[in-house]
Amino acid sequence: MPVYEFECPKGTVTERIVKVGTDTIDCPECGEKAKKIISQCAFELKGGGWYADGYSSKKS
Repeated sequence: MPVYEFECPKGTVTERIVKVGTDTIDCPECGEKAKKIISQCAFELKGGGWYADGYSSKKS
């Protein structure tokens, strides 16, 4: 199950491990419905990496 972030109407952001397709949870702070939000991703590709090491298409 993935980790999602949820934000309630009062601005509290909570991380939760929930099933895919879960749109709302109850806020642990105020008890109101918290909606799923899009959070910043920590994944980043830098440098030559896999692309330069042979997985790119070769021009003949």
